[in-house]
This record gives sequence, structure tokens and C-alpha cells, in this order.
Amino acid sequence: MPKIIGKAERVVDFEGIAIDECAGNVSTSDDTLSVAHVNVAKSGSEPWLTLHYDEWLCVRKGTLELHYGANDKEVLTVNAGETAFISKGERFRPVFPEAGLEYIAICSPAFRPDRCIREEDGMSEVSNKLQNLHSNNNGSSQSVTNDNSGFEDLEKVDVLYHMCQKTLWDAQVASGAAYYPQTFQKDGMFTHATAVPGRLIDTGNHFYTAIKGEWICLELSRSALNKIGIQTVFEEAKPVGNTEAGESWDWICPHIFGGIPTSVEGVVTNIFEIKRDETGKFLSISGLTKN
Repeated sequence: MPKIIGKAERVVDFEGIAIDECAGNVSTSDDTLSVAHVNVAKSGSEPWLTLHYDEWLCVRKGTLELHYGANDKEVLTVNAGETAFISKGERFRPVFPEAGLEYIAICSPAFRPDRCIREEDGMSEVSNKLQNLHSNNNGSSQSVTNDNSGFEDLEKVDVLYHMCQKTLWDAQVASGAAYYPQTFQKDGMFTHATAVPGRLIDTGNHFYTAIKGEWICLELSRSALNKIGIQTVFEEAKPVGNTEAGESWDWICPHIFGGIPTSVEGVVTNIFEIKRDETGKFLSISGLTKN
């Protein structure tokens, strides 16, 4: 039977661009498909984008330009009443030549910030708000499509996160030695990490619910690790010990090929408490995800 699944939520309202998500991760907590209504009040453009989802852009009013091509000089003009399709992995730039543009954006799977690589210096106000909305919506960002497109942009990621038992970390800090996960050698001589902290809740509940005690989330600087010869490579999600990664995980994960120094300044930039319930289920990361 028909049912109401949610209502539109304003996810962007910045410098003349207003985006209301009608369905998706924020408005309906559904990762399958997202539908957004976009209104552009003045001319401008988005940064260059590489998508990890298929997208349909249905222009209702005005004109939308999609710049693309090897030399960034090809332009597809989409007029009112027309629909453009951008396939997963394509690099393009939306340009708004005039005010009064209105279009519908449909994404499959649903839009999430980690599925849309934005070529911008640092994190813009728009990107920051989207990250917060999607992290706080359910405490977990679920997946990035696992193909090679966008890897060059992911190489710019600097902030990484790793979850570990507090007792193991504290012991290494006290001794001044580097920290290594217990499965470091079996896993391939690397330390598992993520650039999306909400994923650690899924990770913990898949791998670690049987391990009792306190857990923490380490915030790490990839550039600081690189300065001391510890490199990070983005790869598909891999097993931890004898446990395979989740079947639905097509995540692109940063794997740190080395341990984590405990006494090198600038490597660990913050430490967050991970909350669990009495059964061992991981619930949230204080200061990073919503309870």
C-alpha cells in the first residue's frame, strides 16, 4: 500500500544554491536512491566532480551546462524539459550560466559525500555541512563504490581514523613504542583505517563485538605518517584476521603500511571515545557520530 516515507530536508543553502533532498540518506534514511530538488538563484558553478554513482539530471527551468572531456573543454547544454545522464566514474563540472535554474537530481545508489569527489581546495562550507548531515543521520556512512575512478582525488585525503582497544593503545603509549593491531601480520602488514569515521561503527559490529573492554578512535594525519616513511594506500575493504569483510562493503579504504607511532608529534591529532552497550554492540563515537 502507498505510504509516506519522509519529507524533504534542506541539505544545501549557500551562495544562491538551495538543495532539498526528497529521498535519500538524510531525508528518508535510504541508501538505495536519492532524489533532490535543486534551485539556483544566480549564475555560478560547482567544482569538478567525479561520481561514484549514476546520476540523472532533469532540468525543469533554465539551462544547465555540463563541462567534461580530456581537456575539460567539451560542454553539454541541458535545456528545460531535457534529462542528462552522468555515469559512475565520470568527471564533469556543472555550470549555471544564468539565474533561475531548477532541476531534479536522481542518484543510484543514493548521494553521499564520500561517493562524490569534489576538486576543491580544502573543505568548503557546502562539503562540511553535507559531511555533518550524513555522519549525524545514522552514525554510519556505508559504502563507496569500488572502482579505480576517483583514486587520484582520494590521494588528497589527509585525515584518517583507526579504532582500537584502549588498553592496547595505552600500553604502547606508556612504553613509547609504536602501536600495531593484533592482526597486523596476518592482514598483510598494514593497519586498517578509514576516512569516514561513521564506518567504524559498522566495522566494530562486524569484527569486534566479542572483544570486551573500552575502544577508542584515533584521528591520524596521513601527511605526518608519510613524513616518517609510513605510506597509506586506498584499496578495497579486506579481512581482519580470519574474518572476511562484509559482503555489501564495496568501500575504498585507506590501509596504513606500518604501525602507528605513539611518540611522534602530529601523527595522532585526536582521540575519541567509542560508546558500546552492554551486549558489546558499538553505538557511536563521541564527538564524531550521533548516538
